[in-house]
This record gives sequence, C-alpha cells and structure tokens, in this order.
Amino acid sequence: IGEFNMTMNIYKVIKGPHITEQSSILNQELKQIVFKVDPRACKREIKNAVESLFEVKVEKVTTSLQKGKTKRNRFGKYKKSNFKKAYVTLSKDSDIQFEGVG
Repeated sequence: IGEFNMTMNIYKVIKGPHITEQSSILNQELKQIVFKVDPRACKREIKNAVESLFEVKVEKVTTSLQKGKTKRNRFGKYKKSNFKKAYVTLSKDSDIQFEGVG
C-alpha cells in the first residue's frame, strides 16, 4: 500500500479542497490547505500533484483517514463513505486561493 506509484494521474490524486471552518483557520495561521485525496495516494504523489496543479512550493504533507459516519433518517440507517484528507503545508511565499468554491 505505501508503494510510490508515478502512474497515478494528478487529477485523480486530488479530488478537491476540503473547506470547513477549521481548515480556513489552518490556512490563515499555519499556511496549511486541506484536500480530499484518493485513499490509495501516498504523500509524494500528493506533493507532486499539488505542486504541478497550483504551481506552488510544498514543504510538508500529512494525511489522515476519515471514517465515514453512520447517519439515520426516516428511511433507516446509512453510512457515509470513508475518505482520506491531506494537510498540505505551503512555503512562505506560496499561496492558493479558493474563491467561489464550496
């Protein structure tokens, strides 16, 4: 699973930004941006994808697996799907703006 695979397309690695209140605070204070990524992607693939897509310098990538929550409604129980989040720390002179996204 932790194998470095250069064949994965950069558009398949990053699914999109994960914009929440907590992630916007991280962006302001620590220059970290949170992305939803493919669960099979490793940190090197995520770093290369972000650097080539947004033309920024990435210092560090941390990942976490988010377990899907079980929800209930009037039709019964259902489970949201699991996903992987990547916390990407940018260099001091780099910046990414997601205006109008969300």
